Amino acid sequence: MLKGLKRVKSTENIYDILNEFLEVGEDSISLLEEPIDADTQLEYFECSKNNESNLTVDEIIRKKDLIFDDSFPNDQKKILLVQLASISNVEAYRTIEKYLKKPNTKLSKWAYLALLESRLLLESTFLDENKVLITTGLGGKGNKLRYFIVFFTDDGSPITQLQQRIIQNEINYASCRHGAELEDLIFEEDFAYILTVVPIQIPVQQFFNKILRECNEFGDFLFNDFIISNIKILSVEEIRELLAMNDIY
Repeated sequence: MLKGLKRVKSTENIYDILNEFLEVGEDSISLLEEPIDADTQLEYFECSKNNESNLTVDEIIRKKDLIFDDSFPNDQKKILLVQLASISNVEAYRTIEKYLKKPNTKLSKWAYLALLESRLLLESTFLDENKVLITTGLGGKGNKLRYFIVFFTDDGSPITQLQQRIIQNEINYASCRHGAELEDLIFEEDFAYILTVVPIQIPVQQFFNKILRECNEFGDFLFNDFIISNIKILSVEEIRELLAMNDIY
């Protein structure tokens, strides 16, 4: 994995880490499915953590309809959404759910995070068990996290049509075996970038290392390292900047 990006042991996966330290099972884990940028997530969770409202549950519920009021400031709506999400109350959940059907576009991601927090709180209360939410910039699907990966050639030469077929075949084969799903595969001269969702039980670096090794059984044409991110989809320019920064070619 390139410098500047977090290295994860190839034997690790998120599910094992959560199970070891928080003692939660797979059924207790929820994923943020919608891609939401890291800054919005950080702002939301900081606001949620610092929420010290002295309002009672009834007082928060009495204020709930203010989020539908166009004259109510957006910064106050953010606080109210956090307050609604912080109480184990079905009416609060339904209010957030209703708002999310036709939200202010500037608050749609915020409201989505509030809905998830409210849902997890209700489930934890009703089922009397801890619930864990996993959030990443690229989101996920079901019990799978979304990743952006870049494979690039060993010497900077263009990827041939035969090599393209090899990469696609190996990704499809590995995905079929492990329950992953290939969402996008684009070839750009000397590199290929991939968007895929991988089950949280799968050690993700090990998964892609094996795909890379299998590709290189047919001519050793890929560099023995790769870019991987669950934060954002990199542009072609950003990929080339990373390759240059790491002196790949």
